[in-house]
Amino acid sequence: MTSSSNKVIVVGAGVIGASCAYYLRKSGREVTLIDQGSFGSGCSHGNCGYICPSHVLPLATPGALWNTLKTLFARNSPLSVKWRLEPAMWRWFWQFAKKCNQKDMLQSGIAIQALLNSSRTIYDDLLSTIFDDVEWEPLGLLFIFKSLHGMEHYSQVDQLLRNEFNLGATRYDGNALLEFEPALKEGIAGGWHYETDGTLNPVRLMESWRKILEQHGVEIREHCKLLDIVTNKRIADSLKTNQGEFVADQIVIATGAWTPQLYHLLKKTIPIQPGKGYSITMPRPVICPKVSMIFEEHRVAVTPFASTYRIGSTMEFAGYDKSLNPDRLQLLRDGASLYLREPQAEPILETWYGWRPMTPDSLPFIGAMPAFDNVFLAAGHGMLGVSMSPATGRLIAELVSGQTPHIDPKPYAVGRYL
Repeated sequence: MTSSSNKVIVVGAGVIGASCAYYLRKSGREVTLIDQGSFGSGCSHGNCGYICPSHVLPLATPGALWNTLKTLFARNSPLSVKWRLEPAMWRWFWQFAKKCNQKDMLQSGIAIQALLNSSRTIYDDLLSTIFDDVEWEPLGLLFIFKSLHGMEHYSQVDQLLRNEFNLGATRYDGNALLEFEPALKEGIAGGWHYETDGTLNPVRLMESWRKILEQHGVEIREHCKLLDIVTNKRIADSLKTNQGEFVADQIVIATGAWTPQLYHLLKKTIPIQPGKGYSITMPRPVICPKVSMIFEEHRVAVTPFASTYRIGSTMEFAGYDKSLNPDRLQLLRDGASLYLREPQAEPILETWYGWRPMTPDSLPFIGAMPAFDNVFLAAGHGMLGVSMSPATGRLIAELVSGQTPHIDPKPYAVGRYL
């Protein structure tokens, strides 16, 4: 049994857990980071690497429920739901439906933006001080529309973002878009460029995080599965794992989409659903985009890393299904081929899936667990884990240490869903 000396155990070695471990260590804690798998091997591995302050709007927007229902019956829809006799899933969609209104959308957007903007500022510092080569490209992000209807509809979103969030994009129509990004095909209606955004390689990011944590004295235990939390009333005294028992003064749970499966240990049901995303990684094509882009009407994203090239996205609510669905991968290929002159290259280096931890209001859970005095949760970041991770780690360290939070933690409270 490991002795306790102002010690924090962080459970979950993805990008959120790594950031939490770093800022807890900076605050003077002795930190052990454990994971049931390998460091950085979950959803932190195969994502598109966007750092995107542009993504302030939640998924639950006015009309989103009806649009979601329509896509479910469409062939080859980027959104897929495998309906199951699972009360937690139906409860999640009911909670999502209740959030599909203007007031809740704006309220969630304000809280999302606080995390995104804080993280973007922190990333600037990390990139200039401690990170090795993570293939950072501060070139912005393009939202591409094939149809004029889609382009004009998004102009309303752009106006909303300008008015409510002081966030605007540069509009490029037709030939102007092709001049800006020659890798696109002719005949595309246009796009919107968010200069605030950037991309990095998530694999390189996690490699850099591991090196930094080890240099700062954080102990990393891989293939260390959490089995039980030993409690004394409202105090969690230790964690039982398959590698022994660890005493801790504080515990941080950063287990992403796996969090709902810990409800019996955390003494609370956490409304997170695993939203399965896919990606394909390959060498950079000869005609390679210079700017990362999202094809909004087909929900396909492309990232030209310095070393490789990745097509990703789609959303599949299929529980904890571990299959690599070839039809979903084909959707990525087909979507990219509609927009790009050279949509892919050979050989395929990796086909991948990961479970995004989706919450009904698109806000993560960051804060104390209601049943404990010394257990904290940092999970539920949806598709924005990489983008939100630095601010999340800093906020967790502030809450654990009793410091004044640098952003208001109330919107992310664990107890906001009864």
